[in-house]
Amino acid sequence: MKFSIIIPNWNGQKLLEKNLPAVLATGANEVIVVDNGSTDGSVEYLRNLEQKRFRSIEKTKEFSKSLNVYNSIALRVIFNKQNLGFAKAVNQGVKEAKNEIVVLLNNDVVPEKDFLKPLEEDFKDLKVFAVSLGETGWSWARGRWIKGFVEHESGPRTKTPHISFWASGGSGAFRKDLWEKLGGFDEIFRPFYWEDIDLSYRAWKRGYKIIWDPRSVVYHQHEGTIGVHFPQKYIDFISQRNQLLFIIKNITNLPMIFQNRIYLWKRLLANFGYWKVLGAVLLKVPRISPRLIKEFLESKVSDKEIFAKF
Repeated sequence: MKFSIIIPNWNGQKLLEKNLPAVLATGANEVIVVDNGSTDGSVEYLRNLEQKRFRSIEKTKEFSKSLNVYNSIALRVIFNKQNLGFAKAVNQGVKEAKNEIVVLLNNDVVPEKDFLKPLEEDFKDLKVFAVSLGETGWSWARGRWIKGFVEHESGPRTKTPHISFWASGGSGAFRKDLWEKLGGFDEIFRPFYWEDIDLSYRAWKRGYKIIWDPRSVVYHQHEGTIGVHFPQKYIDFISQRNQLLFIIKNITNLPMIFQNRIYLWKRLLANFGYWKVLGAVLLKVPRISPRLIKEFLESKVSDKEIFAKF
């Protein structure tokens, strides 16, 4: 089984210098870094790394003028001229990946050298769409429906693989053909958060499953770009907006929809600031509606059945 590792990067030169060598030492068949218009020296570092470690670099003509793509033996770098957001950057990397399993790593994640080995066993089950990696200090994700909203938390840690509500977009492995069938990360969640939960949930609804494997060990340093480059107030707003987007986009059970609307009004009355969240979601309703219809038509597993698993 062959793996392609994909690392999105935005102004993360120091993290790349610190962590990329460990990724390159894992024996993956391919490593793709997608740089989102960095201005901190990341571009120069990646180009120099290619020149030092790999043979000839050649421009690829398959991409639009907004992209410059370079190929080498094991490292491929996509240089975006601007920050296109997390989901789009990852989708670009997956599209160009040559192997059957794509592994997503944030630039602040360091894998153990043999972290890919357990994944070979996991993906022998053709119903497995994704595997969330064994981040130290974390476990499988439990999804819960509480007062009309989707909440998630870490379940009790186990020594063996366990089903998970979602696979992390910062430390997870995905079956590429199903990724493409499902449409990948939905860029409606731009700039970040909930796109991995959304994709995982869509897989669950179509009869696939997500697992967490503690044997595939990675270390998440939590030094990434979101907390460094965005104020906490903005991060909280995006998280709340995307939580509501997820519900409107994916939940098709009528009693659950009705319950959400009741508790949505309670939030609006209790917190005037939540009106801003609702307004941001309503602006996206024209784009949400076709997605909701698609989920209704293609679902094989009900919302209640999924939450009952956790």
